[in-house]
Amino acid sequence: MTGSRGPNSLPANVHALRGASKTPIANLTDSLQPEIEIPGCPNHLLKEARKEWKRITPELEKYGLISKLDRAALAAYCQSWALLVFVEEQLQRRMAIYEKKRLDAEARGEVYEGGDGLVEFTTNGNIIHSPYIAMRSRLIYTLQQALVNFGFTPAARGRVTPSTRLNRDMFDDQPDTGGGFANIG
Repeated sequence: MTGSRGPNSLPANVHALRGASKTPIANLTDSLQPEIEIPGCPNHLLKEARKEWKRITPELEKYGLISKLDRAALAAYCQSWALLVFVEEQLQRRMAIYEKKRLDAEARGEVYEGGDGLVEFTTNGNIIHSPYIAMRSRLIYTLQQALVNFGFTPAARGRVTPSTRLNRDMFDDQPDTGGGFANIG
């Protein structure tokens, strides 16, 4: 929810319950209520992303938080998750390599000063963060945005409005306008 200032607005039903709303009680829905349906998983997702898709979509469906409209946002979340898993694995692997180097140096009676996988030393002796640290930070930020958008965090749950439309066509309530085009007379 980047770009918005101040606290998020309260849903209409909260305003109505508090008695401080101009919204009629008969109209408590804040927005579009799409049909609750799990979209198809995109083929381009990484294996770990597809695993996350299969794990999270039943939960989103159970709570009315998913529709076909959410395919791209959910794909971005799952792909970011898969990339974060990859980066974490790479960090662990690098840390294991540096730990082995440290133990080997100790066995030879030497002091190892080559970093630990999280920080490294350049050929000039400067200390730098592993590139995976920056990648991890960016992925965590991206994931946090997606978590908020889907209501995955405790604070965000109160700001999402689940859909109440089950097994209905999205346009059932719409009047027939004769082929979908307005009559411009």
